[in-house]
Amino acid sequence: MVQRVSTVAFEGIDARAVDVQVQVAPGLPAFTIVGLPDKAVSEARERVRSALIASGLALPARRITVNLAPADLPKEGSHYDLPIALGLMAAIGAIPPDALTGFTVLGELGLDGSIAPVAGVLPAAIGANARDEGLICPAACGAEAAWASPDIQIVAARSLIQIANHFKGTQVLSRPQPRIHPQDASQLDLRDIKGQESAKRALEIAASGGHHLLMLCYIKFRMSDHSFWRSLDHHSGGFYKSEHKLAMQRMTS
Repeated sequence: MVQRVSTVAFEGIDARAVDVQVQVAPGLPAFTIVGLPDKAVSEARERVRSALIASGLALPARRITVNLAPADLPKEGSHYDLPIALGLMAAIGAIPPDALTGFTVLGELGLDGSIAPVAGVLPAAIGANARDEGLICPAACGAEAAWASPDIQIVAARSLIQIANHFKGTQVLSRPQPRIHPQDASQLDLRDIKGQESAKRALEIAASGGHHLLMLCYIKFRMSDHSFWRSLDHHSGGFYKSEHKLAMQRMTS
């Protein structure tokens, strides 16, 4: 039997629907994630395993395969941890198999079973609302997700245990209300920067006068790279040819 959980993959500010398919089958013990995952997604195996153990659950000694469909869409980020873990919990009977139907899930797991905040919760909530689905997300992101719609169902939990208890009916997680996070009082200050007096002075003048800033950088290259100089010489009508000869003379002298 294959357990399915909905999540998203981000393309810019757009959230594309991804189907997380979890299968626990007979065979040698293994935990495989397929579907074009990046390094962070592949490492989800260890985070999910440790989080389930910390929550009082153990992975069965069977072959576990997780497919992230569509398989040709790159999957990046740690927000796949929670849908994979919940899919496994449903597959082994820790939560009702139909509990995740109609929900989009995203969140990063800690080794202790806690759910850490992730980026992109608001686009995910907007996409879930467009598909008439609810959202399961970290508690720290619940207020952000609530801005998507006043009607979207949101389950914002701090741990896997809270989600399991919520779906079992032993603990009710109330819907978060939209709010703006207060600014951190300990923001960075120019006083924290040591040296760079000229750069700090330029920033102060630009800020006081409401001026724009333009950041400039130089390209580090090898003086012996003849192709670089030939390219400059081609685009400059021969101006850099003499500069190249002068630079080579300085290096050999």
